[in-house]
Amino acid sequence: MNILILGSGGREHTFAWKIAQSPLCKQLYVAPGNSGTASIATNVNIGVNDFEAIKELVLKENIDMVVVGPEDPLVNGVHDYFLNDDAIKHVSVIGPQKLAAELEGSKEFAKEFLYRHNIPTAAYESFTKQTVEKGYAFLETLKPPYVLKADGLAAGKGVVILNDLAEAKSELKSMLVDAKFGDASTKVVIEEFLDGIELSCFVLADGENYKILPTAKDYKRIGEGDTGLNTGGMGAVSPVPFATDAFLNKIEERIVKPTINGFKKDNLPYVGFVFIGLIKVGDDPKVIEYNVRMGDPETEVVLPRLKNDFVEILKAMANGTLNEIDIEIDERAATTIMLVSGGYPEAYEKGKEITGLNKIEDSIPFHAGAQLQDNKIVTSGGRVMAITSYGNSYQDAIKKSYQNIEKLHFDKMNYRKDIGFDL
Repeated sequence: MNILILGSGGREHTFAWKIAQSPLCKQLYVAPGNSGTASIATNVNIGVNDFEAIKELVLKENIDMVVVGPEDPLVNGVHDYFLNDDAIKHVSVIGPQKLAAELEGSKEFAKEFLYRHNIPTAAYESFTKQTVEKGYAFLETLKPPYVLKADGLAAGKGVVILNDLAEAKSELKSMLVDAKFGDASTKVVIEEFLDGIELSCFVLADGENYKILPTAKDYKRIGEGDTGLNTGGMGAVSPVPFATDAFLNKIEERIVKPTINGFKKDNLPYVGFVFIGLIKVGDDPKVIEYNVRMGDPETEVVLPRLKNDFVEILKAMANGTLNEIDIEIDERAATTIMLVSGGYPEAYEKGKEITGLNKIEDSIPFHAGAQLQDNKIVTSGGRVMAITSYGNSYQDAIKKSYQNIEKLHFDKMNYRKDIGFDL
C-alpha cells in the first residue's frame, strides 16, 4: 500500500516510524512532516487543511490510505471530503467523519453525548456572551476550584482551573465577552472540579468493533510538580502503574462499551482512534474529555509498545474487521520526555540547531517541532522532540531517557525533570 500521514508532530513521526516497519507499506508520505519523518518517508509540503492539494497528491502518487494525525482536519471534515468525491472515495481514511469529530470540536457536544449515554463525567452547564450573568450565578453555586473550558478547539490551551471566585468570573468574561480564545470561546462549559489522578485510554474503532490499546499518562503543565501553564504535553508513561486489572475492567464496561454503542445509536460514523481523557476519582473512572485522534506525547509511548504490524491494524479498522485481530503488547514500560523551546508555551524562538542526536543510544528520538535546514536539524516549534525509552519498570525507562537527553543540546532547551513523579 501507498500510505499518506497528515501532520507534522511527534505523533506523526511515531506513526511513520511504526508504519515504515511494515512489509505492507510500499511508499510512505507525510504532509507536511518534519525532520524525523524526512528520514523514513517522503515529506510533502502541504498543510493538513488543504484538502484540494491533498486530493491532488493522493491521485498523483496512487495513495491507498490516509492516516489523519491532528484533530483540525477531522473537525473540518477531511474524511467526508474523500467520501463525497468520486475520484478519491475508494481511499481508506483513518479518522472519524465530521459529525463524530464534534466530540473533540465541541466540549458541549461531548458533554451531551456523555450524559445521553450515562457515561460517568463531571456535572456541567454551558454559557454564551448573552448568558454570562447566568454563568456568574452558576459559578456561585460551585465549590472551588472552578473549571472553565472553551467549547471549541484551542490547541490544548482552552481549559482554565481557578481557585478564586472573582478570578473565575473575570476569566469567564474574558473568554466570552473579550473572545480570549477567538471563536473557540463563543461558548464556555463550566463544570464541577473532579479531584483525582488523570490517565488516557486509547481505543481503535472500525465502525462496529473496538480494541483497546495500552493506557498512558501524560504531564500537561510546564513546571515541575505539575505547576505553571498548560502545554500540549511534557512527557508520558505507559502502562499507568495505578491502572489495575479491576480498574481497567471498569473503564471498559462503564466507558468504552457505552461510548462505542453510543456512536452506533447516534449514527456517528467512527473509523479511527478514540482518545478518552479519564480521571480516577477514588476507585472509579470518569471522563474528562474525548479526543478524536491519538494523543501527543502519549502516542510516543503507546505505539512503541504495540507488537502488531500497525498497517494490518489500520487495514482492519478501514475494513471493519478489527474483531479478527489480537492486539499484542510489549510487557516493558515505555516513557517519553519532551524537549521544548525556551519560553514555551508562551513566546519562543525558532531555528536553533539541535546537536547530539547521533550520540543517542537505547532511546528513540521522535521529532516534533524540528525541521531540516541547510543539512542541519533546527527547532521549528514549541515542543521540539520526544525522547522515548523502554525499561523493565517506568523508572528504568525514565532514567534512560534522561541519560540520553544529557547528550542533546539546542539554545534554551527546556524539559521537565520530574516525569513520573506522582506515580
